[in-house]
Amino acid sequence: MLGFWRFIPLLLLVSLVSGAAVLPSDEVESLRVIAKRLGKTDWDFSVDPCSGLSGWATPNPVRGSENAVTCNCTFDNNTTCHVTSIILKAQSLNGSIPLELVRLPFLQVIDLTRNYLNGTIPPQWGSMNLVNISMFGNRISGSIPKELANITTLQELVLECNQLTGTIPPELGNFPQIRRLLFSSNNLTGELPTSLAKLATLADFRISDNYFKGSIPDFIQNWTNLEKVAIQASGLAGPIPSGIASLTKLTDVRISDLNGNDSSLPSLSPLKNIKTLILRSCNIVGTLPEYIGDLTTLKVLDLSYNKLTGPIPESFVHLANTDFVYLTGNSLSGPLPAWMLKDGDRIDLSYNNLTSGSLPAECRPRNLNLFASSKGNTVGVASCLSRSCEKKYHSLHINCGGGHEVDDKGASYDEDTNSGGPSDFYLGRTNWGFSSTGHFLDDDRTTDSFTWQNTSSISGQNEKLYRNARLSPLSLTYYGFCLINGNYTVNLHFAEIMFTDDRTYSSLGRRIFDVYIQGKLVLKDFDIELEAGGVNKPLIKNFTVVVTDTTLDIHFYWAGKGTSGIPVRGVYGPLVSAISVNPSIVGIKVEK
Repeated sequence: MLGFWRFIPLLLLVSLVSGAAVLPSDEVESLRVIAKRLGKTDWDFSVDPCSGLSGWATPNPVRGSENAVTCNCTFDNNTTCHVTSIILKAQSLNGSIPLELVRLPFLQVIDLTRNYLNGTIPPQWGSMNLVNISMFGNRISGSIPKELANITTLQELVLECNQLTGTIPPELGNFPQIRRLLFSSNNLTGELPTSLAKLATLADFRISDNYFKGSIPDFIQNWTNLEKVAIQASGLAGPIPSGIASLTKLTDVRISDLNGNDSSLPSLSPLKNIKTLILRSCNIVGTLPEYIGDLTTLKVLDLSYNKLTGPIPESFVHLANTDFVYLTGNSLSGPLPAWMLKDGDRIDLSYNNLTSGSLPAECRPRNLNLFASSKGNTVGVASCLSRSCEKKYHSLHINCGGGHEVDDKGASYDEDTNSGGPSDFYLGRTNWGFSSTGHFLDDDRTTDSFTWQNTSSISGQNEKLYRNARLSPLSLTYYGFCLINGNYTVNLHFAEIMFTDDRTYSSLGRRIFDVYIQGKLVLKDFDIELEAGGVNKPLIKNFTVVVTDTTLDIHFYWAGKGTSGIPVRGVYGPLVSAISVNPSIVGIKVEK
C-alpha cells in the first residue's frame, strides 16, 4: 500500500480535534456538486465535512466498505482544512463520474470501488495531484484519457471491471511513480504500447479479460520492481518472455489462456520469492523442469492444460508443502511418485498418461485427484472406476449442488451435495461422478464451498432444480458410466444465482465459461445471464450426443474470462444447476 495511506487515520484525527480549523466555502460547495453527481445522499452539510460525523465518515468500517471524507487541517497554523481523500466503497452509488473533483486542489485519493457509476473518466483530472485513482467495479465507459499521464504524483490507477474501450494510451509510459496499473475485465484492444517499458517503478500489472493483440512484450523485463502480474485471457499470444526470469521480486504470476503457437517454458529458477505461479493453457510443450521443485516458496503451482510430457521430476518431492499443485490436462507419463500418496496437500493429476500400474485403485487417495490420470484427454472408461457394469442405465439425472428432487414430470434427480474441493473426485449414488480441479483465488466469499444456494426465488417449471448449483473455479467434469450405447439428449440446466438484477454493483458481474461434451466444444464463452435474458431465469441447453463406450463426459472449463471480483472476490467460473440425460431414440432399454 502507499505510504500516504498510513497518514489517513492521523489526518482524520487532526480534522476531528481541530475545532478552529475551517474547510473553505468553495470546497464545501464543490462537495455539494460532487454529491449530486455521484448520487451520494447522506452527506449532511449542516455539519463540518471534516468532522467525520453525519455520513462524512464511518468509524471502524467493514473491510471493503470504507466510507470517509478525510481532511488535512494543519494548513495556516491549524486554521484551515482541505479535503485530501474521498473513499466511498461498495455503496452502489448510481450517478456519474464527477468532473468537479478538480475543484478540490489538495485531493490525493479518490476511491469509488464497487458502485454503479457511469460516464467517462474526465481528461481534466490530469491537472490534479492525485496519488490513487480506484474505480474498480462500475459502469465506466469510453477510453482511458491520455491526460492522466500528466499526474506525476500518481501511484495507483485501478480501473478493473468496467466497460472501457480503446487502447492503452502510450502516454501512460511517462508515469514517474506508478506502482499499480490494473485494467482487467474491460474491453480494451490493440497492442501494449512500447512506452510502458519505461515504468521502472511498476509493482503490480493486471490486464486479464480484455481483447489485446500481439504477444506478451519482451519489455516487461524492464519492470524490475514487479511483484505481481496477471495476464489471463487478455487476448495476447505467447510465448512467455524469457526475460521474466530477471524479475526477482515477483511473488505472484498469473498467465493463462494465451493464443499463439507452442513454446517451451522459460527458465524461472531465479524467482526465489515466488508464491503463486500460474501458467495454465499457455501452449507449453516439453518436460517439467527439475528446477520447479526447488521453488520451495511456492504455495500455488498451476501448469494445467498445457502439452507437457515426460515424467514428474524427482525434485518435485520438495513441493510437499505447496498448498495446491495442478498438473491437470497434460500428457505426463511414467510412474506416480510414491511421495504423492503420503505427502503433499492438494495435488491434481487428472487427465494425464501416467503408468497405470503405478496408480492406486481409487480415483482420489487422500487429497490427490487421479481421475483419468492414465488415459489423457481421451474419452473412455477411467481405470480408477472399479465399479463393474452389472447393471446398465439408459438415463442420468443429477441435481448439481442440491439434494434429491423429483421434477414436474416425475423424473428423479440424484442428490449432489458433496462439498467438493480443489483436487476432488466424488462418486455419486448411481452411475456418475465428478472431478473438480482448482480453488477460488483471493476468495472473499462468506463460504469456501463449491456449491451455492440461491437466496432468491425462481418461478416456472422445475424451479426446485435451480435452488442450488455446483461451482468450479477452473475445471469441473461430470462423468456418466454404465450407459447403454446409443444416442442421447443431454440437457444442461442453468440459472445465474450469484448476481442481482437491480441498480447495484452486484448486478455488474459477468460469468463466462466453456462447455465440452465427449471432448467436443459445444458452448464457448457461455454467459448464463446473457443467454437467459437476466438473472434467476432458468435456461436449458440441449445437445445430442453419441455414447459408444458406455461413458459420457461433460466438462465445464473456465478460460479466464469474465469478472472475478463482483459482488466480491472469488465469484467466477462455471456454474451448473442440473444435468439430465435421456435416450433420444425410442427403444433403448436397460440391459439385464
